[in-house]
Amino acid sequence: MFFENIKKLVQYGIDTGLIPECERIYTTNLLLDLFHEDNYEDTKIEGNDIELEEVLKGLLDEAVARGIIEDSIVYRDLFDTKIMNCLTPRPAQVQAEFARRYAISPVEATDYFYKLSQDCDYIRRYRVKKDRKWKVDSPYGEIDITINLSKPEKDPKAIAAARNARQSSYPKCQLCVENEGYAGRVNHPARENHRIIPIIINDSAWGFQYSPYVYYNEHCIVLNGQHTPMKIERDTFVKLFDFVKLFPHYFLGSNADLPIVGGSILSHDHFQGGNYTFAMAKAPIEEFFEIGGYEDVEVGIVKWPLSVLRLRGKDEKRLIELGTHILDAWRGYTDESANVYAETDGEPHNTITPIARKVKDMFELDLALRNNLTTVEHPLGVYHPHAERHHIKKENIGLIEVMGLAVLPARLKEEMEILADYIVNGKEIRSNEKIEKHADWVEKFKEKYPSITNENVMEILEKEIGIVFTEVLEDAGVFKCTKEGREAFKRFIKIL
Repeated sequence: MFFENIKKLVQYGIDTGLIPECERIYTTNLLLDLFHEDNYEDTKIEGNDIELEEVLKGLLDEAVARGIIEDSIVYRDLFDTKIMNCLTPRPAQVQAEFARRYAISPVEATDYFYKLSQDCDYIRRYRVKKDRKWKVDSPYGEIDITINLSKPEKDPKAIAAARNARQSSYPKCQLCVENEGYAGRVNHPARENHRIIPIIINDSAWGFQYSPYVYYNEHCIVLNGQHTPMKIERDTFVKLFDFVKLFPHYFLGSNADLPIVGGSILSHDHFQGGNYTFAMAKAPIEEFFEIGGYEDVEVGIVKWPLSVLRLRGKDEKRLIELGTHILDAWRGYTDESANVYAETDGEPHNTITPIARKVKDMFELDLALRNNLTTVEHPLGVYHPHAERHHIKKENIGLIEVMGLAVLPARLKEEMEILADYIVNGKEIRSNEKIEKHADWVEKFKEKYPSITNENVMEILEKEIGIVFTEVLEDAGVFKCTKEGREAFKRFIKIL
């Protein structure tokens, strides 16, 4: 069975185009060496459909049996990445093929690179497809919901090993270019099958890659070639539009650069983008405004739960200039009546989450106003998911959520299944510690549905989770979607 799996994997590499036919023997020998095997017996493989997950499982089981690795998800992931590197083209080959296809069209280049990133198992298709995804209607458009199941949880043995492992500062973080080809360790993922396309934006070296967890179509990451902290400034807008001009079929955005309202990695300057149209991008303009000195740029408030200004124009340089003007004004803006403070005790609170895209012949720049003020009532953030919604979403509202895609914790999958059983069968939710936090929420929405059955309970739960996430987005809005909130928003626009 071992030799059969070796042959299947090599055939998979040829079928997907990862390796050419002329490298069949070479690749076979690389794989044999990984298993400390001196012999090889050619076997016949049945059928044309080769399931990568199944083949890798067989090879990993063999590695465990031979004592090469421990039987743990972390060690298996480290080793199967080493296996797949035997099939993955070298960086120079990938870059050359990307450039050849880019000369034909940017779309052809990204199609090639996205497929390669999946075929080489850097993006593990079989894990990503386990994510729960659905859409929910809201007053602001169709919201995307996903429960992230593609990140494997570490087992206790690996957690203990990571705690005892020698500390290393290489690579400095998971976004550094030094990850390309890195073998990984128990506290850092393997990236031997990871490839980065070098690009130039804002006259500096950056890298273009895909996220291994692809929350949406062609979810890409654009990272600074240097390990430098994130900062929202004029150059941020320049970088966004430089990228959009290189790949006009992709949007690109940045997390905010302050804790609470920022992303999970603020230590490394990076952006996220992709080939997907989020609800926020589809949202219409509520009201248009004219900013003095920028009459050639279309400006309006977006009908969206967060406070978003959309700038549109044919000249991206004018959007960069106006975006910088708005950013500078917002950094120093205080409106006590609207509970907006530029700073307290010397700590700055105002920043922006920007998103750039091209729609036909027009450039667009969405600026979501963010504020990370905390109070005794809201210690995790005034414009952060409020406590009554933490049973669904407690984490930061980053770029992806800002645009209308909820990335919810894996625990919710099991909790939904248990809740469905308890609701349909009339069990006491508060008696189960796993789901007791949902009890008040369920009591409120049960009144809306005269009949909850096995057939409709999951659909109802999905809808109600979508409603909670919409409320989370409303919590994150600095200027609320109310008469008073819109008046406060316009007070800010007047100073521009």
